[in-house]
Amino acid sequence: MTRSPGDSSRYQVALRPPSQVMRLARMGAFYASRLSFMRVLLRTIKREGWRFDRRVWRIDDSGVGVATYCAIGPERTYTLVAYSHDLPDKMRSDRVIAEAWDATFTLFDGEPTEADIDRLSRNVPLQEAGRVSQSELVLSRANRSVRLFDHVIDRLAAGQQPDLAQVEAVGYLMRTTAVYGSGKFGAADRSIWADRPEFRGSFQPEMLTVWLIRAFTLDIVEHLAEASARGHGNGAAARIDPALRRRFGVGNSTGLGMAPYLVSHPALIHTWMAARETALARVRAVPTAQAEARANFADLVARARENAHTWTSAHALQSAKIEGLRADLAGLTEHLAAGALSERQPWEQLYRWAEGTLSLEGQEQLVSLMLEPYPELVDDLAEGMSADEDADFQIDGTMRLRRLSEILADVYGWALATDFTARKPRARVWYVSEEKLEPRLGERFEEPIEPFEQPLGPGRDAALLERAMIGWDPAETVAAFLLRHPEHRHIIRRAQTVGRNPYAEIRDNTIADTMLPIDLLRCKLSFFGATRFDPRSDRWIRIIMFQGAPYPHELAECDPDEWTYPPARSTP
Repeated sequence: MTRSPGDSSRYQVALRPPSQVMRLARMGAFYASRLSFMRVLLRTIKREGWRFDRRVWRIDDSGVGVATYCAIGPERTYTLVAYSHDLPDKMRSDRVIAEAWDATFTLFDGEPTEADIDRLSRNVPLQEAGRVSQSELVLSRANRSVRLFDHVIDRLAAGQQPDLAQVEAVGYLMRTTAVYGSGKFGAADRSIWADRPEFRGSFQPEMLTVWLIRAFTLDIVEHLAEASARGHGNGAAARIDPALRRRFGVGNSTGLGMAPYLVSHPALIHTWMAARETALARVRAVPTAQAEARANFADLVARARENAHTWTSAHALQSAKIEGLRADLAGLTEHLAAGALSERQPWEQLYRWAEGTLSLEGQEQLVSLMLEPYPELVDDLAEGMSADEDADFQIDGTMRLRRLSEILADVYGWALATDFTARKPRARVWYVSEEKLEPRLGERFEEPIEPFEQPLGPGRDAALLERAMIGWDPAETVAAFLLRHPEHRHIIRRAQTVGRNPYAEIRDNTIADTMLPIDLLRCKLSFFGATRFDPRSDRWIRIIMFQGAPYPHELAECDPDEWTYPPARSTP
């Protein structure tokens, strides 16, 4: 039951069922929203009045050296330590096997001493080959987008602004190829900082790191432009215009290493999805759309159209999605002009219209847009987007097999009807690479990798469990069953978890020949707050983070949410 602010009438709108939401095709059409982790971070920082200070800047005229950026909160300080390197072009690679980068970073818990900076200088540039400590929360690295990076330096050094078309075409000066946290390579385990109020929710230290990296990328390009202008006797270099400065985000290249996350963290994913679906249900239940909300929404749709108009991708599948989105948003604009929000329960009516009219891409873009005018209904849900995953580890041995069968039928009904003796439904194998300890996806019947398979095909495993339960007394306990069949412990634990958390399980086959890992990637990245999804294959994707967002020095005077979409211009 939800209530519209300022209205005593009560309405009830059911959450969309998991069988509808938790499908890969729909999840691969998700967009950033008010609940995305980047926006949650900036709202927290603005509300708590954080201060920022660039304490160290020892970068020479060739762009080599170290810089530190302090983020000073009410109780704690966090410091981005950035090391800038002189990387030959032939060594620049976005692949995980790379061994050198244009810049490497760590987020330090507190303010580092010179001894800390010296210690980190011997480890952070090595990334996986080095080791950090529990004083470091995040480890990251980035490469320049060489074409745009050099263009910006050249234009600024000549006293001119960068070309807007080139900025929009790329959108970032550097792109990260990893942002590691939660105990990797010696960094602080999540348990050390999870209870801190400023990091309530998911991936907040990682988002803080990327936001500070963005500030560094603009600082270093202006520094190098100034050095170039000096070297050529051109006088002072130009500074990037503040409005143009906002159009630079941080790029990111993400591949299969991230893809299994949505499968391996079911309880956590439930909290993300449930928050989003609850927010949507609350907005759909609003009885009338006030004039301010209607105007706000119309502006957002115009800005979303501008974003879709300038968004491009070389990937055929994503390119087709973008074309469909443009048509969807044009149709939505016409529908609004015809008075779509003047009816009672207008958002419910609008959503129902979209289900019957728009593509999945358009429907999920609409979901994100509908949340925007109602921060009072949405923003509090961000505090519940985390989970104590240890609480789900213990198996309830007293559960009756009857109840377990009910969960299997409810959650895995599609899998129980699938013939997993055929090749196509089990064509893929998730495994971990020996060299980089990163998730990989192989072909079961073409590569000798099945012995190394990770348990990332829960649908197949549920079907095997159901078959093993044939002939057992439904009143028997899970404990008794597991004494005879311990090989099914992992899927029983998972079934019990998803039985308590409706949005915990993907309702599709994650090892089928038709599965697209980029659907998993986009879903997770949308919760981060990423934009401009650009798949480079079905297994890795480029995105932009924090494009349009305020910088640390200006957040105190800015709306922390008014940046997700570019300003509206005339859109065909």
